[in-house]
Amino acid sequence: MKILQLTNKLPFPPIDGGALATLNMTEGFLYHGHEVTMLAMNTSKHFYDPGQIESKTRGNITLIAIPVNTDVSLFAAIKNLLISSVPYNIERFRTNDYEQALINLLTNNKYDIIQLEGLSLISYIPAIRKFSDSILILRAHNVEHRLWDSISSGRKPGIKKFYFKILSARLKRFESECFDKIDALIPITEKDKTVFLKMGNKKPLFVTPAGITPDDSQDTKNDSVIFPSLFFIGALDWIPNQNGLLWFIENVWPDIVIKYPEMKFFIAGRNAPVSFCKKLRKPGIVFEGEVKNAYEFTKNKAIMVVPLFSGSGIRVKILQSMSQGKVVISTPLGAEGIETKHGKHIFYARSPEEFTKNIDYIIRNKSLFKKVGESARTFVYENFNNLAITKDLLSFYNSLQA
Repeated sequence: MKILQLTNKLPFPPIDGGALATLNMTEGFLYHGHEVTMLAMNTSKHFYDPGQIESKTRGNITLIAIPVNTDVSLFAAIKNLLISSVPYNIERFRTNDYEQALINLLTNNKYDIIQLEGLSLISYIPAIRKFSDSILILRAHNVEHRLWDSISSGRKPGIKKFYFKILSARLKRFESECFDKIDALIPITEKDKTVFLKMGNKKPLFVTPAGITPDDSQDTKNDSVIFPSLFFIGALDWIPNQNGLLWFIENVWPDIVIKYPEMKFFIAGRNAPVSFCKKLRKPGIVFEGEVKNAYEFTKNKAIMVVPLFSGSGIRVKILQSMSQGKVVISTPLGAEGIETKHGKHIFYARSPEEFTKNIDYIIRNKSLFKKVGESARTFVYENFNNLAITKDLLSFYNSLQA
């Protein structure tokens, strides 16, 4: 098959969950012998020089990166709220340059599948339908309105809470209306599937979780792991990550650092606002900012914490860390879509007390740390093997062509 992937950011370097989810699927398509073209927005926020890309995948796909400015503007957001029916989160990804590049591709090539990596690409469907008869797929990395509804619910009363509530309602309507515009929907978790069905989706639907490619996750059974140590890695321009991390630092870390004064909490993530960085200046916290290689950052760390209280979809970073034999402590929401057992593959925590208790328990039982890490690694490769997941998705695509 000839597959065209449309993305709202360049998935290089693959250091955040969205980039990993996109690029791993590309690798799966290539592994199974299919031809892939990727038309990516090279946004001002996540800009990356394509000439600097070092990846075996890069040499096997046709990659077209279109520079676009998707920066958030207060004026544009207010204007959108007052006069547009399209949510601002969608509207700011609509650009003439990207649409023209898409039209050029469609007039000069014929694709079997066009896969939209996320809701923000929906605005380009009219151009796709005008210039192509390809099967059109929406891969839903999240249920967007659920994400913003949960962000709104966690806010104190004020203008931002009010705006996020309106945004959530508009996104829900927009998501519901998009079902009639696509040929099939690919949610990333069973829970997201249930939500989409309740919203009225009647198009073919196939749950396809994000996966981990076995060859790319190296074994970390060595003596270089800093034990004990905590770490967090994730996009720090994403509100749920910011809120969860600050909650952990304010409510959990003080007790941990008192009990284990020599322990370090390593944090990595791109695009952290200056005001947010100042809040990370605490005893024992090592903030490394954006890292070039996520594996190099995590390989010598021990315990991953995921204090996430809003969002949907799958946290690919959890899968990646589990595949490296790390022990993960997460809220149930943070590990949504990963059907793990507490104390066997992962540890769940909902409150400061539970996070503290689990961290202390693991530190005092290093043999348990190793046992759970190995169990987590096995679990990921048995249930989230990217090559097997992509093979099943391709079978579904073949059925749509029949």
